[in-house]
Amino acid sequence: MATVPDPMTLSCSSLRPAMMSSSPKFSSFSVRGVNSLPGFKGLKVQLPLKSSSAASSSWRIPRVSRQNKTSIVCEAQETALDIPTVNDTTWKSLILEADGPVLVEFWAPWCGPCRMIHPVIGELAQQYSGKLKFFKLNTDESPSIATQYGIRSIPTIMVFVNGEKKDAVIGAVPKTTLTASIEKFL
Repeated sequence: MATVPDPMTLSCSSLRPAMMSSSPKFSSFSVRGVNSLPGFKGLKVQLPLKSSSAASSSWRIPRVSRQNKTSIVCEAQETALDIPTVNDTTWKSLILEADGPVLVEFWAPWCGPCRMIHPVIGELAQQYSGKLKFFKLNTDESPSIATQYGIRSIPTIMVFVNGEKKDAVIGAVPKTTLTASIEKFL
């Protein structure tokens, strides 16, 4: 008898046995709590196209291998706004010499919490358009600036006013926390 994993600890490897089973009890994939997510479309699996001669009535999800080239696509990337980047060469002109307040997100592409907060930063950029400038700095590409400002954990969001660091928020925090930090300097 197959056991269904706890939904809080699901991973791709823990889902595979339930999805690949040909048992009638798993014919429609149902894990406690997963079907209760209305409209969730963050990730989808793209399977390779099979020729009509290879298709059979007992189709199963294939094992992930080099031949199958199954991929996972994040639809959230398409909805996030593109925040301009800043680096070592543009730091002085865009941040230190900027008129008015500037918000800088220190991030890295491999950082999960950074990817979680990107849409929030995008929403804030729209909300405060014209009042606050938004930039992001990849700490892997500009480590000297991250070191200069003592960045030890990412994501770190800093607010600068007239080139001076005024506030810092560390971690993937709720939108309300960032809004409260921004409002202090407008």
